[in-house]
Amino acid sequence: MKIKEDKEITSTQENNKTEAKPLHKSVMTTKVLQYLDPKPGKIYVDATFGCGGHTEAILEKEPNCTVVAIDLDKTTLDLHVPKFKEKYEDRFKPLWGNFSNLYKLLKKINISKVDGILADFGTSQLQITQKEGFSFRIDTPLDMRMSKAHSYFNAAYVVNKFSERQLSKIFFELGEERQSRRIARAIVERRKIEKIETTKQLADLVEEVVFRAEVKKRHRHPATKVFQALRIHVNKELESISLFLPIALGCLKKDGKLVCISFHSLEDRLVKIFFKENQDKLKIITPKPITPSEEEVKTNASSRSSKLRVAQKIIK
Repeated sequence: MKIKEDKEITSTQENNKTEAKPLHKSVMTTKVLQYLDPKPGKIYVDATFGCGGHTEAILEKEPNCTVVAIDLDKTTLDLHVPKFKEKYEDRFKPLWGNFSNLYKLLKKINISKVDGILADFGTSQLQITQKEGFSFRIDTPLDMRMSKAHSYFNAAYVVNKFSERQLSKIFFELGEERQSRRIARAIVERRKIEKIETTKQLADLVEEVVFRAEVKKRHRHPATKVFQALRIHVNKELESISLFLPIALGCLKKDGKLVCISFHSLEDRLVKIFFKENQDKLKIITPKPITPSEEEVKTNASSRSSKLRVAQKIIK
């Protein structure tokens, strides 16, 4: 799970098989380095490696530190790990798995405590453009699983099998979609006629349902929130964050920093509440979330909704 990206994609999937080209510009890298403040001989975790932007920044900033890079998506690890291993050798330690299993993953490489942890929640451009079901702009099978090995059912199963009430709840709670009931009702009616199996089928259906005045007001595709909600549900993203936060706290050494970047209110709320509820163990470094500068938003539009929060562990 990782990074809201940036540079225009110019390479095709076929090209990417032979050469890993830059696919993203990591969000608020300068701020991440400022708060994480990597030191010689210390170990840091990039819990959401993605295309490796933050990991690279940390390793370049401090040439004598180590980064453990975790990602749920094996495809992105296969694509980017070789060049990182070649350049950084033993200072770079990649791990495949869900960051909610951080303790177990670290145990595999005989690490129990680390000096800092970064988690950049979200979805990578690589996933959006090259994995099935993530983008309503590309017609692919309605899948949305970041890792098929870690997820039991896909988005098509949810859309075609869940009840109208269940779908409405998912769209409203995970996508904050105001027209969740109308959309859910339309899906149930449509699937009586045909299965909804592709991103185009679902996106077109939502576009038919949503009020045109509302579409103009949003300045974005009317299916955006529905796709977000399905992705979050299929990959259990909020559950993973809720599990990850206390485990990350337990894996930090005293004075270690926990840096979290969120991209929508549901993620940010979980981090905010966790920090507040653990003030006996954590010192909140950022009372208010840090947002990207105007300059960064201009050069990386996908950073505009990002929020960064930092806390420091104050107990052993």
